[in-house]
Amino acid sequence: MKINGIVLVLLGAASFGFTPIFVKTGYAFGYSLGEINLVQMISAFIILWSLKVFKKERHPLSNQDRLKVMATGTTVGLTSIFYYAAMQYVTASLAIILLFQFVWIGMIYEWIFTKKAPERKNLLALVITLTGVLFASGIAGGSEMELPLVGLGLGLLSGASYAGFIFFSGQVVPDSDPLTRSSFMVAGSMILILFVFVQEIPRVFSADGRLWTLGMGVALVGAVLPPFLFAAGAPLISARLANVLSTVELPVAIVSAMIILSEPVTPWQWVGVGLIIGAVFINEWGRKRPAPL
Repeated sequence: MKINGIVLVLLGAASFGFTPIFVKTGYAFGYSLGEINLVQMISAFIILWSLKVFKKERHPLSNQDRLKVMATGTTVGLTSIFYYAAMQYVTASLAIILLFQFVWIGMIYEWIFTKKAPERKNLLALVITLTGVLFASGIAGGSEMELPLVGLGLGLLSGASYAGFIFFSGQVVPDSDPLTRSSFMVAGSMILILFVFVQEIPRVFSADGRLWTLGMGVALVGAVLPPFLFAAGAPLISARLANVLSTVELPVAIVSAMIILSEPVTPWQWVGVGLIIGAVFINEWGRKRPAPL
């Protein structure tokens, strides 16, 4: 049912909006980027594959499809690396705004892989998005918010990898079982994370329970619930509607950072958030789902 798809996608997007809470808390406790990513992906892998063991597959994936899904899963790992790294330099609310640059970065993916040039509405969405960033970053509002170039670059890279996740996850065996897809996705993501942070693996397994508690939390809201709920809900609604509904992640992340992390958010920044969400609506209006790979 369509209403079920809407609820599932909303819950998936909203859950991802809480990841900055766990990440910023982890940094406050002195944990590193590698430690947070490792415990997140290991925890997510254990959770999903434990559930998968007790569920019988009606239509098992072929080896080729498994590799495709795992390759797509690496975009989840890259997003975590860049997004969490950006939070070392900028506020959680600004990091999520930079992540949302997937709105226009996704146009580039579509242009490259489907040979479909951006339309006027896409270019309009690009202008509105960039204007929104100026307001949301505090620049246009005249505030003195710091915007380190390293944080800006990492935030934009998280947007690029997230755009890749949205683009490819909607095409790679989209009709497969959601739990199966999520399990192989997180497997691909975990392999990437283990490779990137291999030197920090011993520290993780000798860490205290607090790190693993944080890791379990960020795993649930960042690597388990979003892909699973999206995989379950997105096929029930249009791709356009799914992408529009995913914008709930932005206000959820900013409000949670404002309430729990006590990060200040100015009225001008809310104007920027509204512009970015509006740009997503414009960009997705009338979009058709690309053919599966």
